[in-house]
Amino acid sequence: MKKLLLLLLAMVAFSATADAQGFLKKLKDKALEKAKDKIENKVERAVDSEMDAVLDGKKGQKNSKAKNQADDAEAVDDTPDAVGQNQKSDFVRGSVILFQDDFANEQMGEFPSKWDVSDGSLETASINGKKYAHSNAPDSRFSPLMENMKSYLPDVFTLEWDEFFCKAGEIPDFLFEFQFLDASGNQTGHIYLRYRPGTPDCYGNYTFKKGGGIDQHVGGSMDWDHLKQYTKVGQWNHFAISFNKRAFKFYLNGTRIINLPNVAAPARFEFIIQDENPYRGVANVVLAKGAVELYQRQATDLSAVEKAIAETGKFVTNNILFETGKATLKPESMEEIQKVADYMKKNPSVRFEVQGHTDNQGSDKINDPLSQQRAEAVVKALAQLGCDEFNLRAVGKGSHEPVADNKTDAGRAQNRRVEFIKK
Repeated sequence: MKKLLLLLLAMVAFSATADAQGFLKKLKDKALEKAKDKIENKVERAVDSEMDAVLDGKKGQKNSKAKNQADDAEAVDDTPDAVGQNQKSDFVRGSVILFQDDFANEQMGEFPSKWDVSDGSLETASINGKKYAHSNAPDSRFSPLMENMKSYLPDVFTLEWDEFFCKAGEIPDFLFEFQFLDASGNQTGHIYLRYRPGTPDCYGNYTFKKGGGIDQHVGGSMDWDHLKQYTKVGQWNHFAISFNKRAFKFYLNGTRIINLPNVAAPARFEFIIQDENPYRGVANVVLAKGAVELYQRQATDLSAVEKAIAETGKFVTNNILFETGKATLKPESMEEIQKVADYMKKNPSVRFEVQGHTDNQGSDKINDPLSQQRAEAVVKALAQLGCDEFNLRAVGKGSHEPVADNKTDAGRAQNRRVEFIKK
């Protein structure tokens, strides 16, 4: 009985132990699951926190960068400073010289042979070996000696001359005047300059009659603050005028200081010297036909040469003229040749066949070699203007390729032409 009782107790104990172990196992499993969940939640929260931190950091960096950029923009303005542009050195001498005198061959003390006076007197003098026309009487008025003294200025021209501005202490001051006149002797334009070497200062004024028959004048003043940056004291100074039909421009040492769009066309000009001193006069006078191009609103239109070549591959002109029966270019031809030279300099790789054409007056024995010589004369002129002669080939066509009827004067004039064929 005891054995049975002991056995029952042992079985109960074992069963209780097994149940306890099962219960404990269940508790353990639940605890592990809770712990696992807790750990996973912590990991997820940690990851979320880290991601938030990363995202917040990037956002902060972005905001910080934006802020720094804004701060930099306030601290440093990288916008380039405005730069003013003002074209004032556009002078180009006319292509055909009408009058030129450097006084080099004049005898000292004698009246310059190429000049005339309406008042006062002139004599040839020199400064540091450079000869010039010096006024040796107050209020001297002088002009170049031309075939038509009343009207010799074309409607498009340039005029240049030199004046000497002495150093301080040499003389107290001197006056200089320049005027345009019409064919009747009435003043159409006037420039006045007074230079005081001792100060130094230079000032003046100008007045011009308006063009187009308008009964008005336009004028202005110049002072030393305006002129001093362009003036060379103790040296020769270069003055220039460009006149194109109505537009007047006045230059000092290459810089434009007067620019008037509409003034009356002059017929002639005079230099006026108001006082007597060792330096007063003009040197190196050049009058030429042609001028700075008349200003028009800038456009994309090509020049006559460019347009013709772009459209047809050649430029044909009747404005290159020769002496009758000769290959000698007339002076007025240079204006047209200059246009071709300008095109070639702008397009240095372009090659031209320069063709000379004649009318049918005379035999082929005369016209064929004459046309060749004329083409060669044009090539030579272009080379003298700075064009590469390698890109030019002269060809004489004689009268064999007429473009108009040789039975009329107008037709023959059209046939006498020069063609520039692009190769």
